[in-house]
Amino acid sequence: MSDHKPSSQTPTTPAPPPDGLRQFLLMWSGQVISLIGSGLTAFAIGVWVYQETGNVTLFTLIAASSAVPAVVLSPIAGVLVDRFDRKWMLILSDTGAAVSSLSLLLLFASGHLELWHIYVLVGLNAAFNTLQFPAFSAANTLLIPKKHFGRASGMMQFGFSGAQVLAPLIAGALIAKISIPSIIAIDLATFVVAVILLLFVKIPAVATPGKRPAFWSQAVYGWRYITDRPGLVGLLLFFSFLNLVVPMTMVLTTPMVLSFTNAADLGMVLSIGSAGMVAGSLVMTAWGGPRRRMMGILGAAPVISLGMFVAGSQAFVPLIAAGLFIIYFTLPLINGSSQAIWQSKVEPSVQGRVFATRRMMAQITAPVAYLAAGPLAERLFVPLLVPGGALAGGAVGAALGVGPGRGLALMMICLGVLFVTVTLLALAWPRMRRLEDVIPDAVPDAPA
Repeated sequence: MSDHKPSSQTPTTPAPPPDGLRQFLLMWSGQVISLIGSGLTAFAIGVWVYQETGNVTLFTLIAASSAVPAVVLSPIAGVLVDRFDRKWMLILSDTGAAVSSLSLLLLFASGHLELWHIYVLVGLNAAFNTLQFPAFSAANTLLIPKKHFGRASGMMQFGFSGAQVLAPLIAGALIAKISIPSIIAIDLATFVVAVILLLFVKIPAVATPGKRPAFWSQAVYGWRYITDRPGLVGLLLFFSFLNLVVPMTMVLTTPMVLSFTNAADLGMVLSIGSAGMVAGSLVMTAWGGPRRRMMGILGAAPVISLGMFVAGSQAFVPLIAAGLFIIYFTLPLINGSSQAIWQSKVEPSVQGRVFATRRMMAQITAPVAYLAAGPLAERLFVPLLVPGGALAGGAVGAALGVGPGRGLALMMICLGVLFVTVTLLALAWPRMRRLEDVIPDAVPDAPA
């Protein structure tokens, strides 16, 4: 029985252009430069808010202001990406984000900046950024032969992880030497570079025959497309769970490390973890991932659990750093294989809507992780491994240790056990394990 249900529209998928790799590199370069610029502003504004208020809740509201539009507006962004030229959707994304940064710069320079301005402008920036992922991913499908989807995904993740590593380092060095408005001005310059490079990119158009459905009908099309294919539903649920477990682990890392050492050691641990993501992205770029991508995902997933076990095993900085490196190194391999599956199995003409829905559903669990990690740790796990706790005198206490931070380590290990269990369940479900065989490719192989 096939999971595939034919679409009411049967668009023709154009072959990648001969210079598609060059076009992809132009587009990729501009977006990476823009990501670094956005990271500079995010770091500088975060520092300013915390220094001005000293309030952790007000600081974390910046992240919330960014996360909410990404979830709420993703279906609308997907429709826009499929209705209009994907290059111009990327330009709109960069231009809109630049307008929010310019507004921030003017308010800051004039001395009129207030906290609520930051929340509104961060939300506006995030709203335009919802266009970026579906537009960029769908454009890649049209520019690159199917056999290179894994490598392209590795490059995407390398750009993202590289920006994550570089932006704080650059911003941290700049903030002591130049003003915050000057840092925002650098961000604006990166947007200009990204837009200029996009103007030289030529992305093939995908013609969809027949009458175009109503806008709001198209907004839910991505969800219908995915639910018509149970294998894709399983893959989406797996990544929703991954995006619950990994962010929760990352949240636990900071207090666990600081429970027995200092901020300098924490910085080293986090830097080594980020270096793991860069290394994994480079490997995925060079390798392209396994031929059987589902087995690559489900085979690599237990390695993430291994990283959680290593990081939680002892209150020892090198072990925690090694555990984070393992986790971050493995993520690009799993994400790259998943991206290649979605690009191969979803018709290019609807990838904007499908990818936007996919991102919304896969990431909706991340805010839950951030909200649930603290209460779960403080009320359930921490009391178990304090002196006199329920597990302090037994084998668990002897293995992990007793005292500050060890309950957090126990929670991290339990998350690893839970993730291995979910992976085994996924392996046991034939429709997910055999997804690549059951759902036919929607993108043809490139001619020899």
